[in-house]
Amino acid sequence: MELLVYIPKQTPRINYIFRHICGRILGFKVKFCSKVEDFIAFEGVKFSYAKKKLGNEVFIQQFGLLGELGINDLNFSMDIWEDVPCFFRVSSESDIPFDIFSASFYLVTRYEEYQPHVKNDVDSYPIEESLAYQHDFLKTPVVDVWAYKLKAILEAKFPDLKFPEKRFKSHFLISVSKAFKHRHNGLVRFVGASLRDLIHLQLKSMFDRFKTMLRLQQDPYDIYDELIDFAKENKMQLDFYFQLSNYSRYTKSISYNKRIYHKLIKSMGDYGHLGLLPGFEALYSIDILKKEKKRWENIVNRSLTKTLIKNYHLNFPDAFLNFNKLEIEKDFSMGYQKNIGFRAGTCTSFQFYDLNMEQVSGLVIQPYVLNSNTLKGLDLYDQIDELKNLKHTVKAVNGQMNFIFENSDFSEPSLKNAIFVLIKEML
Repeated sequence: MELLVYIPKQTPRINYIFRHICGRILGFKVKFCSKVEDFIAFEGVKFSYAKKKLGNEVFIQQFGLLGELGINDLNFSMDIWEDVPCFFRVSSESDIPFDIFSASFYLVTRYEEYQPHVKNDVDSYPIEESLAYQHDFLKTPVVDVWAYKLKAILEAKFPDLKFPEKRFKSHFLISVSKAFKHRHNGLVRFVGASLRDLIHLQLKSMFDRFKTMLRLQQDPYDIYDELIDFAKENKMQLDFYFQLSNYSRYTKSISYNKRIYHKLIKSMGDYGHLGLLPGFEALYSIDILKKEKKRWENIVNRSLTKTLIKNYHLNFPDAFLNFNKLEIEKDFSMGYQKNIGFRAGTCTSFQFYDLNMEQVSGLVIQPYVLNSNTLKGLDLYDQIDELKNLKHTVKAVNGQMNFIFENSDFSEPSLKNAIFVLIKEML
């Protein structure tokens, strides 16, 4: 179904955020109109987005952000509308008391992350400076909630309106930065790690290493068969992201050249989608990223379409710009490593918008709600009830919840069992 929107002047920002809210979230094709006569004559579903109302149509008043260029200092205050946080308030003439499109654009493009800030040691952008954290709506996909409130207003105005069907989804990704804990690391690394354990009196770790190397027990990180069996049993799909970096201070996995590693990657591709886990250096150098991409494609024998950053700085927006330059289609890195919630305020995938160039890229961002780094030092069972409540909120707007785990998370039996319980609850 087509939705007509009257706007005095079309801009790249308007075009972008309308296609996210009306298209991706609500499922409408959007058509813009700048002639009042054509808008009035149109008999289908329509509303106006302008500074002033035309007549008795559904009207959303512009705050002004979508008509600007570049990144500016914005002065605004927070409000509550129908129990939902909101900002960019407009006059009472508007059917929604704030500019839903400007507010959504601010969150989805990560406008605040372009502002000057002091980088932290995890996500680059400190969560304490984010609007969502400061005003306690990090765990609410407010952009989707606002969109569904707009949907209710349109349904009241147009009783015969039927929205396309959209269903809640959950998606689980496994990051493999270190394929094996002890095995296949080579003799030099085996001796060095054993001596280090001995010096620090880490005797259990040393004995585990020897038992693994003597094949008296399975490598702790070699949990792939168990993950596949779990996925089959629960009729679900797991996606796997492998790191193919040079050995360095940041990368401790086995060599990307080893046949056993190639065999593992290919075998996981038989059960789920595959993607690349870029190394730390690749996030700051497109040339290194290009090498890792080529390695991945030579192993998998297909074009790389998906990336994930789990444990390193997001390096926003440069990492996304480089992914787009290399024609990567999807990235799953938008989230906070140590906090549950929605970094971009939405539980719906969106195209990356480069505020510096005012351009929409071909890269689609798939935001995640939970990174397993969040669970370090916590009782996961205590988090399950919270995530069940979050799932209820996301289901109400037919959104998607992406969860990121690491193969090493499943090496400890108690944590592994808790994660399996969590996944079943989120399906």
